[in-house]
Amino acid sequence: MNPDGKLIIFSAPSGAGKTTIVRHLLGKFPELEFSISATTREPRGTEVDQKDYYFISKEEFLHRIAKKQFVEFEEVYSGTFYGTLREEIERIWAKGKTVIFDIDVEGGMHLKRKYDGQAMAIFVQPPSLEVLKQRLSGRGTDSPEKLQERFDKAEKELNYAPQFDIILKNHDLQTACQEAEDLVKQFLAP
Repeated sequence: MNPDGKLIIFSAPSGAGKTTIVRHLLGKFPELEFSISATTREPRGTEVDQKDYYFISKEEFLHRIAKKQFVEFEEVYSGTFYGTLREEIERIWAKGKTVIFDIDVEGGMHLKRKYDGQAMAIFVQPPSLEVLKQRLSGRGTDSPEKLQERFDKAEKELNYAPQFDIILKNHDLQTACQEAEDLVKQFLAP
């Protein structure tokens, strides 16, 4: 573990805007590098292995859990695992960069606890649960059952917000991106 390495954790329920905010920050700060998560789910749309995710089989994922290769992992949806490989964080730190995460709420909490003192954990809060439901439905990528599963999970995840270092309200995306930039500048300052 690198005691000088820093991590910036963005967590939120699905559809809150964290991915858009993280992409914005990656375009603004060359000293940041995105932590690619491992998952057992199938690629969606134009997703690319080793760029969007490390797509691995469930068997491989469980094998890596047994070998303690993950700093955090969870079964996010029934039978679908997501996790952060220790070697991914080390790879980014070896380049002298700060790791930035776009991660679900439970994963964000695990990372915050594990790297306490090295991490800034930001919870991206949507304007409301209703707006979140509209955003998720509007994607058109999920079945009604999958949408309901996402809504139920989002409702639970909103309760974790106070446990994060910062709650970033995403009522207006441009404003949220600017506020995120300011937070990152302060965190990266020597």
